[in-house]
Amino acid sequence: MISKKQFLDTYNINESELKEFNIDWQDLKAIHDDFLECRKSYETQADLIANILRGHPKVHSVKTRIKDMRHLMEKVIRKTPNRREKYGEDFKFTVDNYKDEITDLLGIRVIHIFKEDWEEIHNFITSMWNVREIVANVREGDTTKKFDEQGIAVRSRPSGYRSVHYLIESYPTNKKLITEVQVRTIFEEGYGEIDHQLRYSHEDIPELLGQNLMLLNRIAGSSDEMASLINMLSQSIQEVENKFKSKINEKDNS
Repeated sequence: MISKKQFLDTYNINESELKEFNIDWQDLKAIHDDFLECRKSYETQADLIANILRGHPKVHSVKTRIKDMRHLMEKVIRKTPNRREKYGEDFKFTVDNYKDEITDLLGIRVIHIFKEDWEEIHNFITSMWNVREIVANVREGDTTKKFDEQGIAVRSRPSGYRSVHYLIESYPTNKKLITEVQVRTIFEEGYGEIDHQLRYSHEDIPELLGQNLMLLNRIAGSSDEMASLINMLSQSIQEVENKFKSKINEKDNS
């Protein structure tokens, strides 16, 4: 059996943090063991959800991920003060409640090409699963009309991160499984990956780097707008060509 020291060292957990937040390491160990046991079924469920999403014609690609154990341990510790504010000072994460409180244990990322494709994908997700929560992450200054019309909560992100997040419920067994589904364009995905990688490699983003990241964010946003415009022009040209062909056929038949 793993010792307390081995467990804390493996996951780079500071014992002073546990004392500060009154967390019993045995609770962390129980969560660790339970998640390890469930991991295989999570991978199976992730593949099932991903394959359903891949069947939608507007979906370009789908990625899946199961939460890294180190990040899970870190999140349980970090979220404890927040949950005590919400539920009371007696709250603690346990093997019985962590799956309801940590909602990104299983993550699915859905990539689409044109911004206007989002609505069809949104309708598909809400028709296929029971959706617990939807949040649209936007850059400050972005138009939010389409989200307001759907009654979707909007969160402005200083980093410029754009993505619509869904918490969906499924039942691979008789126990409910919550999955986070992120939906974004291919340009939003590119920016999000670069931003995520840089923020993880720097404790504080240097000002010059931050300024250039925001420039890249604006370019990604403009690229989305340009792609949508090209798509609309293409559809308009196709409609004109179809009408022209139809008229020619009518003339030939006559």
